[in-house]
Amino acid sequence: MQVRNFVVPLVSGTIGRQVKEVAIIVFSAFLVAAGLRLFLIPHQLLSGGVAGTASIIGYLTHPKYISLYYFAINLPILIWGFVAVGKKYICYSMLSVLSTTWFLNVIPVVKLTKDPILASIFGGVIIAGGVGFSLRAGGSSGGFDILGSIITRKRDIPMGTVLFVMDGLVILCLGFFKSWDSALYAMLCIFVKSRVVDMIHIRHIKLTCFIVTKEREKMLNRLTSLPHGITVVNAEGGYSHEGNTMLMTVTTRYELADLRKTILETDPKSFVNVLETVEIMGRFRRLS
Repeated sequence: MQVRNFVVPLVSGTIGRQVKEVAIIVFSAFLVAAGLRLFLIPHQLLSGGVAGTASIIGYLTHPKYISLYYFAINLPILIWGFVAVGKKYICYSMLSVLSTTWFLNVIPVVKLTKDPILASIFGGVIIAGGVGFSLRAGGSSGGFDILGSIITRKRDIPMGTVLFVMDGLVILCLGFFKSWDSALYAMLCIFVKSRVVDMIHIRHIKLTCFIVTKEREKMLNRLTSLPHGITVVNAEGGYSHEGNTMLMTVTTRYELADLRKTILETDPKSFVNVLETVEIMGRFRRLS
């Protein structure tokens, strides 16, 4: 009876979380498509990545087929990512690509602003919101996001920086094939997008937590269930001269909320100091 009561909430919680993630993925796809159709495509600007590549082809042929080009270019990348990254991530990314393709056909092309600078800025912000929330939900908007995710899983490099470099190559193509004015406007859009993505996608930001507690064993038992290692240091209070235990662990800002909750549940009287980490050398388990 106890096992059954434990399993039912666990299963229902898992289903609820998956439904929430799927909803975020679809909404993120809507943001990406809206940023393209309402801000960038009317001015023939780019957002970079596969969407930018598809836009260049569409501008040179017919903008009507941008959604088709977008899906066609994404397809081989998704197949490769299925092997290199993981099934859940690619399934969510496939959902995002399909949803974005559909929204690109549904949302009309409307020029909300006549100023290409405003179009670049707001288009970049909206698209970045879609990319960032999709990444936080465990998927991506497809294309270069998948390539960027592979790089950030192996190296501690901000996702926005990786996308900025790869998108820059697409901008060069726009400058050669169309005009350098459009390329510079697009570069502004990509710069804004990369900064906003880094604000939302925060898994690369590392934090070092120092936890001073008297509940040594209890705290260790709880913290060892988290993905990162722990260093134990015997400490002494400077004023009380009482023995304490200081635990040090490095985590990510994305995981900080779970760590904080675990610490408060285990020892509400503990002292915690959180510092931002500039660089890590040695073993560190990254989020998958």
